[in-house]
Amino acid sequence: MDMNKRTVGNNQTIDRDQLIVRTSGIGIGGNVLLVVGKVIVGLLAHSISIVSDAVNNLTDALSSIVTMVGTRLSNKRPDKKHPFGHGRIEFIASSIIGMLIFVAGASAIYSSIRDLVEGSDPTYDVYSFVIIGLAVVVKVALGLFFRKQGKKANSDALKASGVDALWDSVLSAGTLVGAGISYATGVHLEGYIGIAIGLFIIKSAIDVFRESISKIIGERTDPELVKSMMEDIAKHPEVLGVYDLIINNYGNDRNVAGVHVEVADHLTARDIQQLEREIAVLCYQKYHTVMTVGIYAANSETELGRTTREKVYAITARYPQIIQTHGFFLDEKNKTVSVDIILDFEAADGDAVYSAVKHDIEALLPDYQVIVVLDRDYTVS
Repeated sequence: MDMNKRTVGNNQTIDRDQLIVRTSGIGIGGNVLLVVGKVIVGLLAHSISIVSDAVNNLTDALSSIVTMVGTRLSNKRPDKKHPFGHGRIEFIASSIIGMLIFVAGASAIYSSIRDLVEGSDPTYDVYSFVIIGLAVVVKVALGLFFRKQGKKANSDALKASGVDALWDSVLSAGTLVGAGISYATGVHLEGYIGIAIGLFIIKSAIDVFRESISKIIGERTDPELVKSMMEDIAKHPEVLGVYDLIINNYGNDRNVAGVHVEVADHLTARDIQQLEREIAVLCYQKYHTVMTVGIYAANSETELGRTTREKVYAITARYPQIIQTHGFFLDEKNKTVSVDIILDFEAADGDAVYSAVKHDIEALLPDYQVIVVLDRDYTVS
């Protein structure tokens, strides 16, 4: 299965990499034209705000280049050192884009402050207003285009570029307003507008950098993906419950995951192997996820197993910090009982809850060895 192919509306299949590269190329071309036009107008008019806006557009062009290179590198084949592939390079590319945007913002503020100190006065003509006005229109068009293509390709970099371009159009409109005020009244606000643009650029940089670093660290999986995957796994008639789904993301549509499924304890090894294969194939074909399946055996054959399970679940239900209980198993021959509990991440007294639950179950089954497994809330909430 080609992981670079993506199905969109009307079952149309697209090549994600080609879409990203083509869109980025259009962005580079558009931004370069804006840079040239704004630099010419800014220098002729001696307007620091227009030159700062041009620098911002240059950063956008560089960002598109980084996106293209990152997309290419992220699709290098897995190797011995990187067996899960290179998909996370896209996240690194996004962080580089954030740094480039930050440098552009800092440069805009520095140039604006220097302009205020030196006190240069800009001069405009009708062509200046025409070019800046066209720049606003182009930026709006690029923003909408990037956002649309970003959604189609499920590319955070393209989506971010779309938002950035739309806000750039607002900033360019602010530059146009400043130029109009200067032309009509002789009051020069260029330096102040340049500082405002620079501050906004820095804020955007911080947002982009924070989001990319968060993904490199490892974010909670999209709840909709978790819900859909667990529902599909649960559709298998042998599956009595689906638990402990943990998804590790290695770039767009590149997931390695593990899940526990509960099945009746009378199933044979052959039955379980067939079930595991079916679940693995489903997750790979539909969700681009390499899935490892673990098994919980449900105590459904004895009256003691059924009644004890109900009592143990009643015990865990008394603790609001426990958001899920599963994996119950009673071994009557070896006198052991085990159960898994998942605590809310916000639970401040997790160790105390764990000890209390274990104590309560031991009181219920004094002749049994009690094993309580404390799981992390990776995907439940």
